Amino acid sequence: MDNPSKGDTSQILPPPPPVMPPNFVPQKVSMGKRVPMARPGLATRGQSIALLVNHFKVTVSKTDGFFYQYSVAIKYEDGSPVEVKGIGRKILDRVHETYAIELDGKKFAYDGEKSLFTIGALPQTKLDFTVILDEVTSNRNLGSGSPGADGSPDDRKRMRRQPRSKTYNVAISYAAKIPMQAIANALRGQDSEHFQEAVRVFDIILRQNAAQKGCLLVRQSFFHNDDRNFVDLGGGVFGCRGFHSSFRPTQGGLSLNMDVSTTMIVRPGPVIDFLLFNQRLDNPAQIDWVKAKKTLKNLRVKATNSNMEHKISGLSDLRCKEQMFSLKQRTGTSEAQEVEITVYDYFVRHRKIHLKYSGDMPCLNVGKPKRPTYIPIELCSLVPLQRYTKSLSNPQRASLVEKSRQKPQERMKALQHALSISNYGADSLLRSSGVSISTEFTRIQGRVLTPPKLRVGNGEDFAPRNGRWNFNQKRLVEPVKIERWAAVNFSARCNLTNLCRDLVRCASMKGIDMNEPFEKIEESPQSRRSPPTIRVDEMIAMIKSRLPGAPQFLLCVLPEKKNSDLYGPWKKKNLSDLGVVTQCIAPTRVNDQYLTNLMLKINAKLGGLNSLLTMERSPPNLGPMVSRVPTLIVGMDVSHGSPGRDVPSVAAVVSSRQWPLISKYRAAVRSQPAKSEMIDGLFKPVSATEDQGIFRELLQDFYRSSGHMKPNQIIIFRDGVSESQFNQVLNVELEQIIEACKFLDEKWNPKFLLAVAQKNHHTKIFQANSSDNVPPGTVIDNGICHPRNNDFYMCAHAGMIGTTRPTHYHVLHDELGYSPDDFQEFVHSLSYVYQRSTTAISVVAPICYAHLAAAQVSQFIKFDEFSERSSSHSGGPPAVAELPLLNEKVRSSMFFC
Repeated sequence: MDNPSKGDTSQILPPPPPVMPPNFVPQKVSMGKRVPMARPGLATRGQSIALLVNHFKVTVSKTDGFFYQYSVAIKYEDGSPVEVKGIGRKILDRVHETYAIELDGKKFAYDGEKSLFTIGALPQTKLDFTVILDEVTSNRNLGSGSPGADGSPDDRKRMRRQPRSKTYNVAISYAAKIPMQAIANALRGQDSEHFQEAVRVFDIILRQNAAQKGCLLVRQSFFHNDDRNFVDLGGGVFGCRGFHSSFRPTQGGLSLNMDVSTTMIVRPGPVIDFLLFNQRLDNPAQIDWVKAKKTLKNLRVKATNSNMEHKISGLSDLRCKEQMFSLKQRTGTSEAQEVEITVYDYFVRHRKIHLKYSGDMPCLNVGKPKRPTYIPIELCSLVPLQRYTKSLSNPQRASLVEKSRQKPQERMKALQHALSISNYGADSLLRSSGVSISTEFTRIQGRVLTPPKLRVGNGEDFAPRNGRWNFNQKRLVEPVKIERWAAVNFSARCNLTNLCRDLVRCASMKGIDMNEPFEKIEESPQSRRSPPTIRVDEMIAMIKSRLPGAPQFLLCVLPEKKNSDLYGPWKKKNLSDLGVVTQCIAPTRVNDQYLTNLMLKINAKLGGLNSLLTMERSPPNLGPMVSRVPTLIVGMDVSHGSPGRDVPSVAAVVSSRQWPLISKYRAAVRSQPAKSEMIDGLFKPVSATEDQGIFRELLQDFYRSSGHMKPNQIIIFRDGVSESQFNQVLNVELEQIIEACKFLDEKWNPKFLLAVAQKNHHTKIFQANSSDNVPPGTVIDNGICHPRNNDFYMCAHAGMIGTTRPTHYHVLHDELGYSPDDFQEFVHSLSYVYQRSTTAISVVAPICYAHLAAAQVSQFIKFDEFSERSSSHSGGPPAVAELPLLNEKVRSSMFFC
């Protein structure tokens, strides 16, 4: 690779700024608070197409009233706060039933936690109520380790001492007033500080509507307890289909956005059946109870002996036949005496309940850890609609994707059904707010952009059709020459000789001059039982002993297609330690298409190009903004660990190189605190002259690879942030990037364009006159977009399965002065430069590459190895485990491709 040595920066950058004194502190460049830019106009290019969108028009007839917000504090009789999740709604329902007169008959929208809203004011600014609520769970213990009661005579005597009802004190106090006029103002494009609060009230009304129907609520998605909505994913997990429902401001007014939504739930029914499914067993005697304890913790069960609901806090240490607890017994007229008895004997002898099999199993503990309450496992069933929050296995994930697919017409019917069963027209609070909701999909005119022309080998230009193309009888536009390579085989099922022979043949057909592998190395059978790191180390040792020097690349055959334990250690060893590009595969069926896709990745990783936009070789046609002046294109994304694992997040920033090309990229990757979405390492000055941030690394590479030119324009695409985070992206991340540029050269003032791409939204687009998905290149910037901000929806790709999901682009900041037409065509073109495939992709290539780089590098290291030494000396937040640096030989490559 053309990469200078670490200490030599003379060929990378212009002269450094003057040396500052030792106590120098970099001055923060402040440009004031930035806000998302307004839309400069509408685009017009492309062929018109009639579309339907899953937005339903909302009319608000009352704009002169106010929503009144009140704070809610719920406490027990002793003054301690109530923190039991889910009970707030029951308590406030009881308040409404009991104190209708004191509330002046007003209904309210309650968020389930600490806020409620009314239309018009309550009679007083502070109200205190006392309500009694029957317990739905037996949280009170009947003795040390005593089982739950079911209403036997002895139990009823005890219940007189410990009633199953509780008293709650509820304080409701005035907090704020929200004018409904804010909605009308915002829809006219005027800034309105109260608009978000007003729409939030409407969303809370929707949540309350769903809660009253017994739905599971997940943010603004609602799931009914209906077997027809469940699909079995295996392992005791169901996919549950529901719907998303939320209000959105658009150019056409306020709309209700409804979409099909899916979440994972625990399979309801007997606990023992769930454990057998979860651990994939036929015999209860094989259950791993350590694993079961983790799986069951905090799940809710209903006990058949008492018909009461409980939350599982753990398992008993001993079997049901051995687990003792203290039972108070009265004989005749004498005082009650405590006797030690097993849980099994209590239920079988005292309660006359036949236990078939749970005598030899642990009991469920539904009490507190220090005051347990035990129930035999066969008397408990998991209640419906409990979310499964752990990460899915690969087969489960594949099953979920397959079973949740819906063709456009199926999805439209499902949405019409969801709208009818929600019956929002009958909701008294929505009616009181003057809200009415149309039942018709929004009709809109979209545009279909012409695809860009592509260039492949031998100077051949062609136009992709339906967002796709292939390399049959075509050669790669810039094939590499592969002289020194080797293949290693960790799989006992793959014939390495045949695979290598076919790969060399395929490479030749695509224009790649590829020698036979220098060596084909098979893993020894006895090594296959070793830990993954040992297996990798032994293979690397064989490579070093049998090759004369470092190869250009290594082909690696893994034993498993997905989530192989060898993948992370292998990638780390090659990319970080050895500086060798590697391609991992786990082939099940090898044909020409498979080999072609493999060669696309290998060629790109080694510095070649498979195809490029014709206009990249004709710069004046590349669009006026990119071709005239050096332009850096950046993609940024953050990858988070699996749910339930507190591992560092990984931020990746990719950047274009070799301007005027927009098809070649490199990546810089860093770890950062878990679940942190904002990238904090873009600018990291450690002295007056040294910045160890991500962005300096990218600027250096652009300067070196683009004929010693600094970029005059920087176009940034950011993935993975919600609208509530736009201000942070604008004022924290963009500010870091500006500071990184200023730190290199105080007089250098590049212009910036910052756009966010969102895939995780609920807007779907359908053809008005066809049951097919919308054609690739479909774009919308009118009707359903933001009334003020500069956003648009684009389906650059051809949706082959299910319903196409558009990408929602928000241009937050533009100093380049792009016209709407030019920028939309530029985004469309960036969906055609993805080197791994022969299709247009759903989001611009730099973002896809950032996602790939973050995901791959996060596999380098098992972060849990660092948990022992991750706490900081100051008692502050845990230190973040640092990722190993990429070797200089591969740092500028498309290793992630």
